[in-house]
Amino acid sequence: MNRIQSQQAVGALALAAALVLLWVPDVRAQDVRVLLATPSGRAEIELPGGGRTRIRASRSGGLIVGREALRPGASWESPRSGPHGFAEWRFEGRVRVLPRESGLAVIALVPLERYVAGAVGREMPTSWDARALRSQAVVSRTYALRAIHHPADPDYDVEAGTVSQVFGGSEAAVPTVRAAVAATRGQYLALAGEPILAVFHSASGGRTASAEEVWGDPVPYLRSLEVHEEEEAPSTYWRAAVARTTLRRALARLGLDVGGDPKLSVIERWPSGRVKRLELRGRSGSRTLSGELLRRALGQDVVKSTLFELRERGSDIVIVGSGHGHGVGMSQWGAKAMAEGGAEHAEILAIFYPGTTLERVRPGRSMAAAAAASGGE
Repeated sequence: MNRIQSQQAVGALALAAALVLLWVPDVRAQDVRVLLATPSGRAEIELPGGGRTRIRASRSGGLIVGREALRPGASWESPRSGPHGFAEWRFEGRVRVLPRESGLAVIALVPLERYVAGAVGREMPTSWDARALRSQAVVSRTYALRAIHHPADPDYDVEAGTVSQVFGGSEAAVPTVRAAVAATRGQYLALAGEPILAVFHSASGGRTASAEEVWGDPVPYLRSLEVHEEEEAPSTYWRAAVARTTLRRALARLGLDVGGDPKLSVIERWPSGRVKRLELRGRSGSRTLSGELLRRALGQDVVKSTLFELRERGSDIVIVGSGHGHGVGMSQWGAKAMAEGGAEHAEILAIFYPGTTLERVRPGRSMAAAAAASGGE
């Protein structure tokens, strides 16, 4: 999930938490619209039964399917469900191709449970304890259900990459993942019957961040919590040496140029210990910036989290940190440790998303009915 979408979603949740829930969207098991890619020229779609369809953008901004030009603005959809393929994705469902200003938008229409399997198999190591995989299955399903009624775009619900949650299609649905998805079929996390914003991250570094720390607005179930036994995580401890010239160029691109020989220091931290504000000093003055902005400037593979300290080493600034990701919601390595200690997925989820309830979507049962059954308004 990207930063802007997360801020918007958290802001909406903060407002909703202060109001009585008067209406809950009707969400039955349905297809998830997954944006696979936006090719500029053409796309080749593999169809059930081994056939192929070639689609390209016309000069007028429409679609040409095979040799047939569709009317301007018309989309194309595969005639039936089944095994499809496009680029590196193989999946069960259908394909929709839309004309866009930049070319095409290739969208997979994937049944909810198949989408969940394709996400879990890419977002968590498939060899992990079954209880951890079940936890991820519920989180990924919750994320998808919320996206269906709070879509990323009018034409699709989620993207197939890290902007949303990674979707690997049928190849990601290995036996351990299929078992986790089947064991939790239809289960989602809810507040007053509505799917929550089920964000997650790799490792917390010992304590999760609150939504307010990362996106600016508090959310009651996304609070800072202590996490134990993440020591096995590769990112429990990390360090990155950044040349001052690299730092200066990276921050200048964001409008934070303070001249040569920049120096950086932490001036404020959040309750979780993560960096809230830093001071940047250089020959032409000083500026303040957030820990998240520094992470964005240098790259999330360099600054793995905002739980870090700064050290100086010659011409470099050394960033020494712990954890990986924004730190909000479920720590996957924390869930792994809890699962290996015997905790069931419901217990794990109750820890990381306090105050939420575990509900179930069943065929023919709306989420409004689920809310009523659980006491929601």
